[in-house]
Order: sequence, then C-alpha cells, then structure tokens
Amino acid sequence: MEEIKNLVSEIAKKAKRASHILSSAGSTEKNFALKRIAELLEQKRGEIKKENERDLKEAEGLSSSMIDRLILNDKRIDQMIAGIRDVIALNDPVGEVVKMWKRPNGLIIGKMRIPLGVIGIIYESRPNVTIDAGILCIKSGNAVILRGGSEAKFSNRILTEIMREAIKDYIPEDSVQIIPTQEREAINYMLKEEGNIDLIIPRGGEELIRFVVENSKIPVIKHYKGVCHVYVDKQADMEKALKIVINAKTQRPGVCNAMETLLVHKEIADKFLPVAGKELIRRGVEIRGCEETRRIIPEAKPATESDWYEEYLALILAVRVVNSLDEAIEHIRKYGSEHTDSIVTENYSTAMEFIKKVNSSSVMVNASTRFSDGFEYGLGAEIGISTTKIHAFGPMGLEELTTTKFIVFGNGQVRE
Repeated sequence: MEEIKNLVSEIAKKAKRASHILSSAGSTEKNFALKRIAELLEQKRGEIKKENERDLKEAEGLSSSMIDRLILNDKRIDQMIAGIRDVIALNDPVGEVVKMWKRPNGLIIGKMRIPLGVIGIIYESRPNVTIDAGILCIKSGNAVILRGGSEAKFSNRILTEIMREAIKDYIPEDSVQIIPTQEREAINYMLKEEGNIDLIIPRGGEELIRFVVENSKIPVIKHYKGVCHVYVDKQADMEKALKIVINAKTQRPGVCNAMETLLVHKEIADKFLPVAGKELIRRGVEIRGCEETRRIIPEAKPATESDWYEEYLALILAVRVVNSLDEAIEHIRKYGSEHTDSIVTENYSTAMEFIKKVNSSSVMVNASTRFSDGFEYGLGAEIGISTTKIHAFGPMGLEELTTTKFIVFGNGQVRE
C-alpha cells in the first residue's frame, strides 16, 4: 500500500507544479492544445474503439445502464470532438474582470477570475468523461487528475495518453494525469492530498459519491442522484406534453437527467394518461402508479413510498396524479434531488410560479429534462452536474471551474 500512496502523492505533486504554469498560459496555447487533442482523437479513432472493445468484453455482469455509458462508438467519438471544438470557441474565463468599483478614498476594487488549481475527478464507466474533464480543465487553467473505474480502464488509458501526447508542445504534459492503478486504496490516498488537490468531483453511483464525501479531506462537488420530474399541468398542450414525457423517459433512460417521476394534474389525467400510458408501455416502460393512475392505466403496478425517491436509470416510471400545482411542487420538494424538474403548461403565470418555487439546479418550462446537460446549454461540455449550491449549482462548465480573487489599484493610499 505504501507504493500506491507514493504513486498517488507523486502524481498530485506533478499536477500542482503543472497548475502553476497552466494557470498563466494564454488562450492561444490552450486552444492549440485542445485543437491537437481533437486531431488525435480523429486520427486514433480505430485504436480508441479497439481499446473500448476490450472493456466491453470484460463488462459481463454490469447493468444495462452502465454498459450504455461505457460504449465508445463513432457517434460518441464525434460528440467528444464536437465538444472540444465548442470549448475552443468559448471565451477563456481566466483573467476576466467580472466587476469593478471605486471607493471614496480613490481605491479601485475589482474581482478577477482565476483557476481553482488542481481538480481530481473520480468517475465510473463513462470514458467520455476523460475527455470532457480534460478539455474543460485545460481551457479553465486547471490541472486534472483522473481516476476512472476498472470497467473502463483500457478506454480511459488511451484517451489520457492521447491528451498528454497532444498537449505537450503547448502546456505542461502533467496538466492531465491518470491514476494508473485500479486498487480502491488509491482513491483513499487521493482524497487525502489536500495540500496538492484543490477540489474533488465524483461522477457515478450514489454509493461512490457518498464514499468520497465521507472520506475526503478536500472540498467535494457532488450530486447523489437525479430524481427528475415532469409535471403536466391542467393547461398543458397534450401533444407537446406527450412528446416531452416520451423523450424524457425513453430517449436514454440510464442517465441522471432522465425523468423518473411523472406528475399529472387531475383535471387532465383522464385525457392524458391513457394516451401517454399506451405510448410508454409500447416502448417497454414499466409504470408504477398511485391509485388514481392505476384506475386510468390498468397495466400500472402499485407504487410504493420508496418509488417516489427512486432513481431507476431504467425503463421504469413512477406516475402520480396530483390535485394542484402546489401539490406537484410539494411532491418535488419532498422526493426530488434538486437536479432537474420540468413543467408542461401554456399558462405563463403557472410556469413562473413553478420556476420560482422549485429549487432545483435546472428548472424547465415545456422542455424535456434531457436537455439538462453542459453541451446542450452551450457550455461546450460539462465536468459534472452539481446539486449542491456551493461552489456551483447545475452543469459545470468553464466558469464553474474558476473562482475570483480581489484586485486593488491604488495611488499611494494608506489606511488611517
């Protein structure tokens, strides 16, 4: 174990040294590094898929949602490359002066964006996180230490090698590193490197995230799970609502922004639920409903209290008929995870009340919860979605990977 401890410590020290240089790198150098990553991903597409296939061959026994997240096909490689190009096109937040004011004594006070320093990412299954985390950290001036799960070890390794090869002529190669060992103890040592790592971001199942939170000496950005709701209001457009509900549940059910609970106002339930239930069932969705839902959809199974808290990450949906907007909001407050919640309504006042009273990191009107994503929000990519309000809330892009420092301009002032 001493060998693993020393390995993690050396990686953290290298990252800290690299961060000092990277923090002052210009946008030109960082963008050239990102452009080269995109070029190498294209050139080495075949190698990436080959290594990913090795991971998939060892994935027997994993859940369907985990395997879905593990796959690196041409479409997902294209998405990674597109994400890099989007990040290149974004303004560099580092060095931006976000506010300035003058004091009566003549001092000019400002706030300037600066990188956080060294960011540790601990994640499961999704090898695309390797690229997303790497490019966002590079552009925002942060060094990154990656610790992926054993189920994606071959994919993560080649993607990290590609990034390190691509950036070495522009910024320090150690700006991007991966913990090479799959020993669980490596995570424990990583979480104790508070002198070298400034922030930990875990991405994965609730068990992993709680382990990280309970054992870290370093600040943690987290979201435990995504219990996302769609509320179909009594003044909803039926066609619009059906389209949103089907997409939010079935487009990709194994991700954190998929709908897990559908709430329907009682005045529209008899019209909407038979149609929605039929379409959901036709697509393989198991419905677990309240008593009123089961009256309208006979195929629905009884929902238990635990179903309202559940993040299924599968083709299972909890459905509840509510008496009012207030009851829908109260349900979301009690059972939700402050991730993403959406209302379908044609009433502006109702929509605005929902926005004001639902305290989730993304609150939507007439849109699928599946849009709660850094790429879809125009952030280029995301390093994760935070459901805690400190230091960030919602999808984390470039700005969320910076903080601010005060800058003060004087002309010889001294304090009396």
